[in-house]
Amino acid sequence: MRVGQYDPGKSFERGAVILSFDIEQIWGYFDRLNESQFQSRYPNALEAHEKLLALLCAASVSATWFIVGGMTLHESEGALDSRLAGLPIDWTEKIPGGCETTAPLWYRPSFVERLREAQPFQEIGLHGGLTHLIWTDRRSTRGVVKRELVEGVKALGQALVRPVTFSFGREQEAYHELLPEYGILSYRGRTPVLACEMGPTLPGALLRAFDELTNATPPPVWPHQTHPGLWNIPSSLFLYPIGRSRTRVLALRSRLQRFCRGLEAAVRHRGIFHFCLHPENLAESPQGFSLFEDILERLIQARDRSDIEILTMGQVAARMERTRERPHRDRAFDTRSISLAR
Repeated sequence: MRVGQYDPGKSFERGAVILSFDIEQIWGYFDRLNESQFQSRYPNALEAHEKLLALLCAASVSATWFIVGGMTLHESEGALDSRLAGLPIDWTEKIPGGCETTAPLWYRPSFVERLREAQPFQEIGLHGGLTHLIWTDRRSTRGVVKRELVEGVKALGQALVRPVTFSFGREQEAYHELLPEYGILSYRGRTPVLACEMGPTLPGALLRAFDELTNATPPPVWPHQTHPGLWNIPSSLFLYPIGRSRTRVLALRSRLQRFCRGLEAAVRHRGIFHFCLHPENLAESPQGFSLFEDILERLIQARDRSDIEILTMGQVAARMERTRERPHRDRAFDTRSISLAR
């Protein structure tokens, strides 16, 4: 059975929602865009992170924020930095030296500090490693990926964060077995729908657009253990881009409609609706944050009705571990159910 399909044996006591965000700034784009192109495509991207955090705190909503390790650095020598040693030179050569003052699109430890101190709790996980290296790239040998992961965990550690959750750059999964070696308890797996399984291909892109056009219901998902102590918590839906070229064909309201359908499916099947986005996408349109406020309003209404609870990925993984470790006699009464009760 595919992870996203309904299985009554995997029902939670009630529906749950996870919000997870990939916080990468230009790290996620520097192999495709220069700084000028990035700023043109995502105006006010840095402010988008601050605005998103403020909205969540005002609504008393916790989320999982996946941070590229390089963002936490107070200063760097760029391509010559010893922390980048061992990574492909043709990957790191475009990384500039500097600090938050001189290269704010790259280095932003002050925002990581605000995230760490925010109330309610905001979970900080690792995104891709130190530099957002794509783990399926032909240059990404096991040794290279291990270096990327180790230095990413170290970078967050120096920012007083111990990451226990992880998301892969561009959802390109590989080397899962390395994650638990460095304290990672869960990762966000690819959305279990055909469009995402087809990856970054033309048929996949067309199918994703078709899902948006038809307001297809995002699947509820359930945690799945891929290695001892490592839980895959797949995404249910990524916010479809809202730039002018996309909304000209696919109206902005479809994003809200699909969110509501995903929420309803999680309530109905007592599964997880895992909603994901890049804050940069909210900066693509003047209506971006108005859309997110509408999404947040629907979420808060469902929470206040006690239809769902809002969890971070780490909280879900911790519950799954407690369930797994529960003595066999405690589960003998109903071997089909998995309880995530507090």
